[in-house]
Amino acid sequence: MSVKTRANKQTGATIKDVAQHAGVSAMTVSRVLNAEPNVREETRERVQAAIRELNYRPNLSARSLARANTYFLGLLYDNPSAGYISELLIGALNRSRKAGYHLVVESCGAAEQDWEDSIANMLRTSNFDGVIIPPPVCDNAAVLAALDAAGLPYVRISPDVENDAAPRIVTDDRAAARRMTDYLLELGHRRIGFIRGPETHGASRERFQGYCDALAAAGVEAEASLVADGAFTYRSGLEAADALLSAPQRPTAIFASNDDMAVAAIATGHRHQLDIPGELTIVGFDDTQTATAIWPQLTTVRQPIATMAAEAVDMLADRLDRIRAGTLEEAPLCQEIGSDIIVRDSSAAPRDGTR
Repeated sequence: MSVKTRANKQTGATIKDVAQHAGVSAMTVSRVLNAEPNVREETRERVQAAIRELNYRPNLSARSLARANTYFLGLLYDNPSAGYISELLIGALNRSRKAGYHLVVESCGAAEQDWEDSIANMLRTSNFDGVIIPPPVCDNAAVLAALDAAGLPYVRISPDVENDAAPRIVTDDRAAARRMTDYLLELGHRRIGFIRGPETHGASRERFQGYCDALAAAGVEAEASLVADGAFTYRSGLEAADALLSAPQRPTAIFASNDDMAVAAIATGHRHQLDIPGELTIVGFDDTQTATAIWPQLTTVRQPIATMAAEAVDMLADRLDRIRAGTLEEAPLCQEIGSDIIVRDSSAAPRDGTR
């Protein structure tokens, strides 16, 4: 490596340095950075290698001016709930398209070996202007470290740990779960089962705590036999609901901590030949598209997932604008979006004589 190249790595390489290192023109480097198709694959690989070797980061201000505020955004996800991801992508994609931003969706693939190294490498060479990270990725220390190392601004959606390292979009899961449990108590239910999500998700813990808060306030004992563990997936909801409904004293209502598991609980209730909601009330959380695609339609907490994703796009774009304008210190760090209880056909008062 030449003395000049070493200096560039230390002081910050320019697009001309990358062009010289790769033996191409600055225009060719620009075409590679903007993923234009009219570049030979061999040349593209050579330029990308030079970018990695020089640890080159495009100048945000220059790129923003060149693009007329058209940002290149990334969205990293690793969430087992198909319904949640669907709503999230709808919100982010619609807002990005309307604003003229380019959005690239990447799965973190936490189940894959060495995925954290792969994500770090991808972020380093991605050319993203900024990144949106929903749960649980938004609380992954390795991903956050990789974003910081790549110098990428980011916005977190519903993080478990709230700090001022980056802006965030939040909703109060604990309060919403308490309101839903209060609703079931007001209907007259006392044996209320609960299907938890994975312990690694902060939202899962908050929703369970809201359920416990409501029971305690009503003087109802939170029985361990009425709580089953799930994983925010339909299959886990089948298993958890079956365990609750096979108990000697089954619940008169089940509160599943997301819609995927609530829909599975309805299917399990039908398999146990229970009338829903006459013999068994079932409610969920999120209000994804599946909530109205089943019979009976699901009573659930409407978490504005698509709205939160759209607001995250706007917050990230605002942050990028402020970086360019030098007014980042004025950027808001937190925006809270409310949730509602949506009452449909899967909930009712318990029948007389129900256990």
